[in-house]
Amino acid sequence: MSLEGVLAVDKPAGMTSHDVVARTRRILKMKRIGHTGTLDPEVTGVLPLCLGRATRVVEYMQELPKEYEARLRLGMATDTEDLTGSVIEQVDYVSVTSEEAEKVLKSFVGTISQVPPMYSAVKVDGKRLYELAREGKTVERKSREVTIYEIEMKDLKRNGPFLDISFRALCSKGTYIRTLCVDIGRALGLPATMVKLTRTMSAGITSADCLSLEEIERLMQAGELQSRLIKVDHAIRHLPAHTVADDKAAAALQGQRLSGRAVSPEVKTAGHIRLYNSAGVFLGIFEKQEETGAIAPVKVFLPEI
Repeated sequence: MSLEGVLAVDKPAGMTSHDVVARTRRILKMKRIGHTGTLDPEVTGVLPLCLGRATRVVEYMQELPKEYEARLRLGMATDTEDLTGSVIEQVDYVSVTSEEAEKVLKSFVGTISQVPPMYSAVKVDGKRLYELAREGKTVERKSREVTIYEIEMKDLKRNGPFLDISFRALCSKGTYIRTLCVDIGRALGLPATMVKLTRTMSAGITSADCLSLEEIERLMQAGELQSRLIKVDHAIRHLPAHTVADDKAAAALQGQRLSGRAVSPEVKTAGHIRLYNSAGVFLGIFEKQEETGAIAPVKVFLPEI
């Protein structure tokens, strides 16, 4: 039986997310692998990889909040908004109190607008921004709304003439922490850049769930990796769980629409659900149709024999 489920990788610095996927494909000797959100090369932490049929739930996992631990430097700015770039602005000395910094950080909780950085994978007229940036071009970018659910200052330390602020942020997909660092500096009246970033949670998967690439290789060689994978339905546990009546389970697996009466508990609101048979076997993602009240298949998962 081929591997199936979500593999939580502890991404090391110096590798792109694509590099991690490519190396995992070689270790696992399988092609059908997808990730749930790109991390920049120098960013470390949680990178969930979906193996086999689990690639079909990537879009549902991507909707969930992500958590990061970051460090920003007040007093200098770079063209990439992190330390990989060239310094474009610098001040002689930074004087900010812990109370001032904490107040500004808290002001970012809620829905905010961000302008994607030039060094990002956002496409403008069919070309990725970082490709244009490497050509020395700067183009107008549309701002986008993202949500900061929580932000907590962890530390404030002097670093020569600068101040380093460490913080934790829980945010929606599409949030650029680099840009958040720059915007925090701007709110304090200072240039700022991101120094370090670690993703500590993605799609409900935390650092504690993660394996290093070396551990993955060892477990694969020992034939023990499947037991460390997160089951497909567990990876989308934010979707409500419902059970189909025994006499309608076969119809569900054939991709037929079901009467709302065939599912328990009653599905009261439109939206996606996880559907199981009476034995607790995951049958797939279904949704209640608002107009008819029928429970319609979205992605059926035939049980493997």
